[in-house]
Amino acid sequence: MFDIRKNQECAIYESIVKRSDIETAKEIVYGKDGLSEGQDNANWVKAAMRRLENTFDKETIKQIRMDCQCGYGMDEKLAFVKELAATASNLSEFASSEKAKSAGLFYKDGVLYLQFLFCPCPMLADVERLETNTWCQCTTGYSKVLFEKAFDCKVDVELLKSIKMGDEICLMKIIPQDIKWK
Repeated sequence: MFDIRKNQECAIYESIVKRSDIETAKEIVYGKDGLSEGQDNANWVKAAMRRLENTFDKETIKQIRMDCQCGYGMDEKLAFVKELAATASNLSEFASSEKAKSAGLFYKDGVLYLQFLFCPCPMLADVERLETNTWCQCTTGYSKVLFEKAFDCKVDVELLKSIKMGDEICLMKIIPQDIKWK
């Protein structure tokens, strides 16, 4: 069975090791002397992100969290986005169908956006509010992978709003680089 907590612990650990060392990764993921292993998900998320923020700069934190995208349901979402792209000749057309709109995609002022009316992260189900958007950067990593595969080009993703930070929606700007329409 898919264990999102273990998945996140492993992903954060591996991403930190790439940028630092094993001891730093252990302390951030499991706390001093492994004390956070018994915490519930909500408290673990908050504590681990606080330790991450106290250790790295903002850009490194973003890269670490983007590496942590779980890939859950990626195949279905990728098939859906590819289906939308196959019927479009530009981003405006891509986001204009009712299917695209119902999935939270929209195009405004030359920019593609993806929004959620609810927090899609199962790890945050019991989190009332986050103080920073650090945890939410994994969804930018997920969206980056999704749209890069669908559009077959590099894609930048910027998190603009987060429900768990008090916004009414989760909102990301999707910025494809050199997309080539078929």
